Amino acid sequence: MAKKNAHPTSAQALDLLVETLARHSTLSVADERAMRRLHPRVREVEKGTDILRQGDRPHIAVMVISGMLARYHTIPNGNRQYLSLHIAGDLPDLQSLFLGMMDHSLCSMDEAQIASFRHTEILALVKRAPSAGLALWRHTLIDGAIFRQAITSNGGRSAVARVAHLFCEQFTRARAVGSMSGWSCPFPLSQTQIGQLVGLSLPTVHRATQLLRKQKCAEVRGGELRILNWRRLGRQAGFDPLYLHADLGERS
Repeated sequence: MAKKNAHPTSAQALDLLVETLARHSTLSVADERAMRRLHPRVREVEKGTDILRQGDRPHIAVMVISGMLARYHTIPNGNRQYLSLHIAGDLPDLQSLFLGMMDHSLCSMDEAQIASFRHTEILALVKRAPSAGLALWRHTLIDGAIFRQAITSNGGRSAVARVAHLFCEQFTRARAVGSMSGWSCPFPLSQTQIGQLVGLSLPTVHRATQLLRKQKCAEVRGGELRILNWRRLGRQAGFDPLYLHADLGERS
C-alpha cells in the first residue's frame, strides 16, 4: 500500500497535481511549467480536523496529498451528512474559487497531508495557461459525476447495494492513484460514518457489511477495505466505473 511521505515538499505536491490532471487531460510542457510555478503550503492535519467550515470565506484551495478528507453538512439536530470522500490528488474545494462562501465543511477522516494553493495563484494560472484551467475544470466535472452517483445510490439502491457501491467506488479510485496493496486500500470510516455517508442507520450498515463479508464480497477491518471477490461485489452494487474515468481489472 502506498505509504505516507513523512515530510512532503512543495515540489512533491506539484508533482502530484500534474500527475492527477494528466490522468484525464492532455498537458503541454508549457502547462506543466506554469503549474510548477505555484507555491503550495504543505502541512499535516490530525484525524477529525475541520480544515474548512460551512460559512467560511476561504482564500485557498486544498489538495489531498495522503490520507482521506470528506465534505459534510451539519444538519439542525447536530448530525452530519457526509457528501463525498477525497483521496490523494483530489481538490475537494476548488469551487470556492468562484462561490466565495463555503456551503459545506471539509474535514480529515484520518491523519492526512494536504497542500493549500492560494486562489490568486490558481486564477493567475488559468489566465496564463488556459488549457491547464480546462484540466482543473475537467477535474471538477468528474467530481460532479461522483456526486450524481451518490444521489442515485442513496435514492435508488438497497442498503446492501449502497454499501457495496461505496466499496467499489473507493477501491477503484484508490487503485487509480496507486493507494492500495493487492486488493486492499485505506478505508478509515467507522460504521457510523458509513451510515452518515450513504443515508443508513447504524444497525442497517452493520447488517449490510456483515452480509457482504458473509458472501465473501468485501470486508472492512483495521482501517482497510479488503476486496474478497470483485465480480461478486460489483454485481451486488450494480457498479459501472464509467463515471470515474478509470479502468479496473477483474478478480474472479
